[in-house]
This record gives sequence, C-alpha cells and structure tokens, in this order.
Amino acid sequence: MPHRKTEVDVDVSLRLRTTSGPGLPVPASLHYGADDPYAIHAVFRGGDADVEWVFARDLLREGLSEPSGAGDVQVRPCTESADGRPRIVLRLSSPDGNAELEADEADVRRFLRRADALVPPGREGRHLDLDDLIARLVS
Repeated sequence: MPHRKTEVDVDVSLRLRTTSGPGLPVPASLHYGADDPYAIHAVFRGGDADVEWVFARDLLREGLSEPSGAGDVQVRPCTESADGRPRIVLRLSSPDGNAELEADEADVRRFLRRADALVPPGREGRHLDLDDLIARLVS
C-alpha cells in the first residue's frame, strides 16, 4: 500500500523589514500537517535557537488579498515592494517586541496549494481525532 503524505514543509526566504536598507534575510520554513488541520507552524531559523509561531491557515490565505488578523499575527499584501514583485507582510507581535517580515507571494501560494491538496479548506474536521483530543484534555 503506498504511503500517503500527511505533511507539507516549504522553505521560504523572508526579509525582516528595517527602517533603512533592503532588510535582513531570515531563513524560515512553513509546516502544515493533517494532524493539526487548522494550523500553520512557521519556524524562523537563526541565532541561538529556532523560533516557532503557530497561526491559522485561513489567516495566511486571507492575508494574500486583504489585511487579516487582529492579534499577535497579522498578514497583509505588500503594495510597496522594492523590486515590484508581489509580496506579503507577516507582522508578529509579542511582549518582547514586534517584527515585520516580507515573503514572496509565490512561495506562500505554493505552500497553500500543497496544504489545500492535503486537506481541502472546509474539510479540516474530518482530520481531527476528537476522541484523542478529549482524552488529552481530561488526563
């Protein structure tokens, strides 16, 4: 029986937006798994340790066309890209500070196409193991 892929991982090149200059490169990866069908895990590599943020797949999808998110993670199209290529801005806020990262829109769309092929939007509930979730909550 062939093995069915249940995860999507895509490396993306981000740029940390700065007040001057072209920004700083930030290597990152986006992860999506059928076992956590509503969430995207973004892992930012650099420094002493990786940093992981988790947010809704729908937030990323909506942020491609309009500002999305009202909390710690916000996504919006980038209209002022220096090279004229379509980009999105991912804004992260924490008690330690804020960061704005630019991503190539094509990379994000490629990731979402692969995630949507794995678990189509609207079918996430079919991939949840509610019995396991309840068991973990009451243990």
